[in-house]
Amino acid sequence: MIAFIAAAEIGFWVLVAAGLLTRYALRRRDLGMLLLAMTPLVDLALLAAVTLDLRDGATASTGHALAAVYLGVSVAFGRRFIAWADVRVAHRLAGGPPPAPKPTSGSARTRAERQTWLRHALAWAIGCGLLMGATVLVGDADRTKALTAMAGLWTVVLAIDAAFSLPAQKGTAPSRGRA
Repeated sequence: MIAFIAAAEIGFWVLVAAGLLTRYALRRRDLGMLLLAMTPLVDLALLAAVTLDLRDGATASTGHALAAVYLGVSVAFGRRFIAWADVRVAHRLAGGPPPAPKPTSGSARTRAERQTWLRHALAWAIGCGLLMGATVLVGDADRTKALTAMAGLWTVVLAIDAAFSLPAQKGTAPSRGRA
């Protein structure tokens, strides 16, 4: 299952890269948009693989749980990831405007941190919904321990993220390299 998740992640980025390069380097805007629009198909393939594997009697593993995490993150952040890459590729290959810098302090940084946390919460809700849905689908607590454990771990991670992201941001953000 881990290999399938890795293939899905690679497939997502291959479609994004192909879509953006087609759009800007080859100047085939419609074909580029079609390739970008195909990225959710990768998620559907992963969801189908996990569902079939569990339905056919597999004991849920960390790989199955990570698939739910990947799907939640992909749905919640996918468009944002593509938009982030689009701005940079348009700037490099098509003379587009440079990417806007990330806010580093004050209310703008606070707003950005909170919006990112809300996306994380959406990813958590989708991922945990899939984890619990798979638990119900399997109907055997012994075979789904990895799924419920991942839901608990992710809940702790979300709470820690909230502790850092939700309070007002006063200082300057640490430098993380180029945007």
